[in-house]
Amino acid sequence: YVVVAENVQKSCLFTAEERMDMLKKILSGYDNIEVVTYQGLVVQFAQEHGVGVMIRGVRALVDFGYEFELAMTNKQLNNDLEVLFMPTSPKYFQLRSSAIKEMAAYGADISPMVPPLVVKMMGDRIKLLI
Repeated sequence: YVVVAENVQKSCLFTAEERMDMLKKILSGYDNIEVVTYQGLVVQFAQEHGVGVMIRGVRALVDFGYEFELAMTNKQLNNDLEVLFMPTSPKYFQLRSSAIKEMAAYGADISPMVPPLVVKMMGDRIKLLI
């Protein structure tokens, strides 16, 4: 599963439904991946769907600290859930969604940083916001 969760603390450019639709298109060539949205804690999704391992991507030590604390909290909620941390490729080390949104808003070429579908969707969305 690729789970698109709604984070109430973040202001997203796209709804969870729109993000899910983009991911479904981007990952359509993989028969073993199911993209879903979930309102609630991801640890609850894992429990409800019999997921025993969650993979979390980390860019830097600061991400790892946050993700490690989250994994320990999730472990208290579901002791059977294991969390694996996967470091990003160095070429994506400094990418943040907020930076990509800002670059796109100023017309910068974000194509080396995101899939072509995301480039198009962001361009269309930003035109509506301007």
